[in-house]
Amino acid sequence: MKIKIKQRELSKHINIVQKSISSRTTMQILDGILLEAKKDKLKLTGTDLELSIESFVDCEIIEEGSIVVNSRIFGDIIKKLENDLVTITVDKTNINIKCENSEFNISGNSGEDYPDLPLVVERDSFNIPMDIFKTVIKKTVFATTADETRPTLTGVLVEIENRFISFIALDGYRLAFKRLPINTDANTKMIIPGRSLNEINKILEEKEEDLNISVSPSHIIVNLGSTTIYSRLLEGPFFNYKDIIRKEHKTIVKVKKQELQNSLERASLLAKEEKANLVKLSLIDNTLNIKSNTEVGNVFESIDAQADGEDVNIAFNSRYIIEGIKAIDDEEIKLNFMGSLNPCIINGLEDEDYTYLVLPVRLAQDDF
Repeated sequence: MKIKIKQRELSKHINIVQKSISSRTTMQILDGILLEAKKDKLKLTGTDLELSIESFVDCEIIEEGSIVVNSRIFGDIIKKLENDLVTITVDKTNINIKCENSEFNISGNSGEDYPDLPLVVERDSFNIPMDIFKTVIKKTVFATTADETRPTLTGVLVEIENRFISFIALDGYRLAFKRLPINTDANTKMIIPGRSLNEINKILEEKEEDLNISVSPSHIIVNLGSTTIYSRLLEGPFFNYKDIIRKEHKTIVKVKKQELQNSLERASLLAKEEKANLVKLSLIDNTLNIKSNTEVGNVFESIDAQADGEDVNIAFNSRYIIEGIKAIDDEEIKLNFMGSLNPCIINGLEDEDYTYLVLPVRLAQDDF
């Protein structure tokens, strides 16, 4: 194999494919990127057998062929080369890389030893704007759990029904839900691993153009033109989330989002010193008080609010409530309460299609 290729383009596509390579693999070949030179294109492939990415880049092919090269070493070399033409020559398992006055010789592995990508039989297909998909991932994936004993909750449930698509993530302490219209007659549901969505999010650009997503019984395929991403889906039942998103509330509090976020972040500076990470909210008339008491000290904040309903004393893990509020883009938000023992449901005043639910920490009334 022998090719000539632009350094900047090659580095960009290596960076994309590296997203699928796990540092925890026990198979040495999976530390590598498969390079295949054919028909004026270099195809780069990476996989950890759960997430696979293939990406095509234009190049001048002098001799077709394939090789597997260590992802980290190859990526670091190409990144540090000058922005000029790179010549890559492969002789058996020896790889020679030249660019201007730089020359590297490294070892590779036969391309024949690299595992095949999954054979996928598509069941459904739909389009979604790239920037919207990127935003939806950011608004939901953070609420997945890292607890492998609850495997389905490590992913995001995606449901398509009646021309709406919903994304749901929960970890047992909070839930993030986003719903939006979609132009498809498909009716399907799948659980996409959170890790796959995080890596997809790093690859997606802030563009309004559509990307195509195909679904099979075991995989999702995201097509970005020159790059295709394959992710295995998670199997098993998802939590029945619809039962916990209530419609009735005893108390509705409207506040300026940034004011509440800033106050909670200041209060959490002390809360973080304790294991419970606790902040306490007390609604009295139209004032929302925020407190945190720890061995290090205490903090008190108060902000103006528009309240309708009963006064409330309630406590939360500060990280869980702050992350949900950060995910909302509206200037004003609604906190919906049903007493101090039931979940708080948070919505933006404008975007009713995003819901964040967070469970309180049970405290005695004397602790407020």
